[in-house]
Amino acid sequence: MQRTAVYSGTFDPITLGHQDVARRGAALFDKLIIAVAVAHHKKTIFSLQERIDTAQAAMKNIANVEVLAFDGLIMDFCAQHNAQAVLRGIRNLTDFDYEAQMAAMNRKLRPQVETVFLLPSADLQCISSTLVREISKLGGDVSGMVAPAVAQALRQVHQPTLRA
Repeated sequence: MQRTAVYSGTFDPITLGHQDVARRGAALFDKLIIAVAVAHHKKTIFSLQERIDTAQAAMKNIANVEVLAFDGLIMDFCAQHNAQAVLRGIRNLTDFDYEAQMAAMNRKLRPQVETVFLLPSADLQCISSTLVREISKLGGDVSGMVAPAVAQALRQVHQPTLRA
């Protein structure tokens, strides 16, 4: 049986930390699905298709990674794709508190799906999509935090703001 894990998030934008967790998670499973959330509850700077495209570009060199959109409960998505695990990245204690609560709730919903936590590499633990968006919006250099294609997409979004 193929071991499949799902790594879900908004990925607005996907960061080098996300890529690090996904790359290492892909080595643990036969298949890793990066599930890009529709995110009705958030105002994203990138459309769903743009977030899918940047995630695909970031993960293009890893053969067992697939990028798909999802809407609804992640446990329903796991059931639809026969996933045995959910992969989550944890940068700090704040992340751990939130993710532990989510893992417990997910276990109530679908006990057969395990949650696997990975820490990003130490030099990437300070990176968050929120901070990347803010730094980019204020004209800062995010090239050490995201893939080149993502940095370019952020410049295209924020250059009109910087000229104003």
